[in-house]
Amino acid sequence: EVQLVESGGGLVQAGGSLRLSCAASGFTFDDYAIGWFRQAPGKEREGISCINNSDGSTYYADSVKGRFTISKDNAKNTVYLQMNSLKPEDTAVYFCAGDPDWIPLLRTTRNEGGYLEVWGQGTLVTVSS
Repeated sequence: EVQLVESGGGLVQAGGSLRLSCAASGFTFDDYAIGWFRQAPGKEREGISCINNSDGSTYYADSVKGRFTISKDNAKNTVYLQMNSLKPEDTAVYFCAGDPDWIPLLRTTRNEGGYLEVWGQGTLVTVSS
């Protein structure tokens, strides 16, 4: 079964840090670009970061640039999202998603629309003020 499973969410105070994990199974992880998305209550889904499986290039939304870092461990079939200097407005359910093609993944992360092959079920991050 093709699957992405997020973990690492929780409650943290403003200014704190969390590291999210996105563990893949059921497909060749090296062949997939992976992105992170979030959806806050009452708001639309927002793409925040993605990483290219071919060359390791990354993209960050302006809202998280300089605070969040995406990384990939192929040996563990896992993508991480290190989140520092968290703000209450970062509160959301965080999802990871993957696709064999970088361009659709990048476009979707930029909120330009598109279909991605596999999605996780999400992990909740709550940042208290």
